[in-house]
Amino acid sequence: MTVNTDTLSNPTVKKAIDALQKGDAAKWFALFTADAALYDDGNKKNFRSFFEEALGHEYFTHIDKVENNGLDVYGRFHSDRWGNFKTYFRFHLDGEARITRLDIGQADY
Repeated sequence: MTVNTDTLSNPTVKKAIDALQKGDAAKWFALFTADAALYDDGNKKNFRSFFEEALGHEYFTHIDKVENNGLDVYGRFHSDRWGNFKTYFRFHLDGEARITRLDIGQADY
């Protein structure tokens, strides 16, 4: 799914969203630390198995806003399993710009 990612100011976040949009597992996983944490609506999930299933089946249909120095992305999202809804992705980076944690969930804005 092609979506305008020009508003993504953080280079790591932009690479991650571009990989998500293309369902590119190799590029997606390469951006994260080996022990990256995932929280979905506040619930800890297994990062690798969650995205092995989601990549290629879940993507943004529109990015509505970007906050927190480019680390928080809000937008409309499509999931083959759950349908269409508003979501947030909140990225946490280490000193080497690798993603250590990702918080995702339904957004209300």
